[in-house]
Amino acid sequence: MQVRRRRYESEPQRRRHLERPVISVGNLSMGGTGKSPVVAAIAQWLLDAGERPAILSRGYARRDVVDGVVVVSDGREILATIDRSGDEPLMLARQVPGAIVCVSPERYLSGRLAEQQLGATVHILDDGFQHLELARDLDVLVTSIGEIPNGKVIPRGRLREPIDAAARAQVLVVSDATPGAAASEAWALGISQACAAVRTLGDPVRILEAAIAEPGAGSREQKILAVAGIANPDRFVSSLKNAGWNVADSMTFKDHHRYSMSDLAAIAAKMRVAGADAVVTTDKDAVRFESLGDLPFPLYRVPLRVDFEPADALFESIRAVLE
Repeated sequence: MQVRRRRYESEPQRRRHLERPVISVGNLSMGGTGKSPVVAAIAQWLLDAGERPAILSRGYARRDVVDGVVVVSDGREILATIDRSGDEPLMLARQVPGAIVCVSPERYLSGRLAEQQLGATVHILDDGFQHLELARDLDVLVTSIGEIPNGKVIPRGRLREPIDAAARAQVLVVSDATPGAAASEAWALGISQACAAVRTLGDPVRILEAAIAEPGAGSREQKILAVAGIANPDRFVSSLKNAGWNVADSMTFKDHHRYSMSDLAAIAAKMRVAGADAVVTTDKDAVRFESLGDLPFPLYRVPLRVDFEPADALFESIRAVLE
């Protein structure tokens, strides 16, 4: 990564440029920093500002990898299955219905299609900090307190590249921190702007069958089995408990885990042993459960909302890029 960064910085003409602004949201470590909620929040802010944002994702862990670009959503309807899109792009398409979502390892190709055929006015490069081939107008780095300053590079730790790479970002978003702590973290890393991202759990939504949901269902008083296959599943379980959910037990899986019929049977069995009334999971897990059709237990997904403090540090930077 050091060699690649030096090459692109010494030869900027190597980078490919899209016609519309590009906002990169990424991290320095492997998974679990809260990047996806930040991408969704930026996309929604852009929609509210009258823009037509396109989220450009590589589609990690897709089963059906095809050449070219997969349009997960054209900003009006979802056009791809989870096998062709991957779980995170499909989740983002559902969280931000008005956003374009395109999947391809060639983000430049995705961006050109989004501009020329789908009317994109701005791009969000999902997990883009290490995607140096595409020029960007703003780099947003997402982290948690101490994760970068105290981290080590793979394989000794979780960092994808050395700590000094963080200074290439213009905005640092620090999950579950105070604004003061976020500012201190940014100062230590050499980043000019910083804000804290406060994450809260939204109201539960019951999944009735594939892609059909019932808003406002569920009760925090009923006993639940928490199930998660994300980068930091224990944090999700803790968040449910802190939010007042009656968590009888939990089951965790590796990130991007694709649930099988045997998993459903195991979850149903553990639910009975725990005396739970329902299963509660994340938005990201829900899209994988839905691909299995009818479920042998009541399933609720709990959306994750994010608020920024101070919000101007992030959104004024984005507004400046648009202008």
